[in-house]
Amino acid sequence: MQESQKHIIPKVSHGCGEQPVEEPESYSWPPIYSVDHQASSDEVIQGTQLSVQNLAPYCTHESSSGTSTYHPVHSSPSSIGFSANGSPTSHPDLQNYQSCGSPVNQSCLSNDTDDLGHKMRELESVLLGNDLDAFDMYAITDELGPNQLSSEAENWEQMMEMISRGDLKEVLCACAKAVANSDKSTTELLMLNLRQMVSVSGEPIQRLGAYILEGLVARLASSGSSIYAALRCKEPASAELLSYMHILYEICPYFKFGYMSANGAIAEAMKDESRVHIIDFQVAQGSQWITLIQALATRPGGPPQIRITGIDDSTSAYARGGGLGLVGQRLSRLAESCKVPFEFHAAGISASEVQLEDIEVRPGEAIAVNFAFMLHHMPDESVSCQNHRDRLLRLAKSLSPKVVTLVEQESNTNTAPFLPRFAETLSYFRAVFDSIDVALPREHKERINVEQHCLAREIVNIIACEGMERVERYELLSKWKSRFIMAGFSPYPLSSLVNGTIKTLLQSYSEKYTLEERDGALYLGWMNQVLVASCAWR
Repeated sequence: MQESQKHIIPKVSHGCGEQPVEEPESYSWPPIYSVDHQASSDEVIQGTQLSVQNLAPYCTHESSSGTSTYHPVHSSPSSIGFSANGSPTSHPDLQNYQSCGSPVNQSCLSNDTDDLGHKMRELESVLLGNDLDAFDMYAITDELGPNQLSSEAENWEQMMEMISRGDLKEVLCACAKAVANSDKSTTELLMLNLRQMVSVSGEPIQRLGAYILEGLVARLASSGSSIYAALRCKEPASAELLSYMHILYEICPYFKFGYMSANGAIAEAMKDESRVHIIDFQVAQGSQWITLIQALATRPGGPPQIRITGIDDSTSAYARGGGLGLVGQRLSRLAESCKVPFEFHAAGISASEVQLEDIEVRPGEAIAVNFAFMLHHMPDESVSCQNHRDRLLRLAKSLSPKVVTLVEQESNTNTAPFLPRFAETLSYFRAVFDSIDVALPREHKERINVEQHCLAREIVNIIACEGMERVERYELLSKWKSRFIMAGFSPYPLSSLVNGTIKTLLQSYSEKYTLEERDGALYLGWMNQVLVASCAWR
């Protein structure tokens, strides 16, 4: 923090997309096909609590319940915190603020001077009508000047009015701007109030706010990657994690939409082929290929010979409960039951490391390349000169595939500066949390686990991390189109049959889901927010 900012409370903005500030294999909602497991709701957010156990002043997971009454915190931001039970406590020294055992940059959260704390409390007393006699007007005006004092008083009062309104989105945006501006005193006060406003068991915006606040705390403490790693380390047993993924897979159509649209494009491109080689750059549990194998089994004239190359690293092995061999065995049993000639080739490496020699291409095979919910994990030219994002597209083009499928989140968290990225994340995940709220009763014992273990990581990573540490880098389809065209591809419009199949799928979900076909691509949304885009190339 610059010394000149030490005694100044900048004007609080109520928007979160203003004044962008450029900042110098994770899980991406990975679904599974069928797992039966239930876990105790008493284990709520244990991993996240442990990962931020030293962030007591701002931790969100001991938050007030969604039905509790919110009371603004008016005390000086440098003097008030919360104990584990949510009651106010004194925190005279924030210099030991740490996350996941890693020391934090003390310039982010160290206490201000006693002089600043004293003046802040005096100023607040005037604004809140407390003990006018304690306020030393001359000491303040000598240092700041009467005009500056008046402006700061107005800004402080404006912030208190905003907090009192209880508009969580507004306070979150103001806090993000304070973090971006390195305004420590405003950030601390807003975080203390947000601590009372968010709740992992409340309304959708309260639940999302809990994870966004954690991301802001991590960013302020320069510990985003540590918390991101700790969240992964504190995962539940693999069977439990699979259960949470399965719940999300079933209650929301995002993955089914992506898989069905991609499979439809592949089936259309391969309708006259006798030997099909599918190269899946993130096979995960192999769930996508179950319906395709079943569909090709009924193809007029008999099914083709299918070979799948499944690429995945050890990150997904934990979620599967084992290596890629499990995927191959499962799909082989299914293909045998459907009387489909089948072969599975496991490539247990990260997609960013894949080279041409890792993919066994045989003469006479018709090739399909599948990029479903994975390319956004690849660093591009803004992160690394290696630019694996475009390199993989060029690699796919060198295979002369009949079709390449792309399914991605329709959002820009890649190159957007922090404040626009924050606004985008808030809007995008608000729609996701709203859709979960409609599908899963709020009192459902597994809902918190689903949101924590399947969504919280991404939110924290997008907000808290920069550079190579930020791995959740979504792009809009317009940008993906530019990348595919530069790699030498041309669009392969999805057929009306695929569109009709998706419409049938959505009939079993909320009417608030939207489906739009535009320029040969399909867009799935929730009300006015587009969430997932799917397209094909050749």
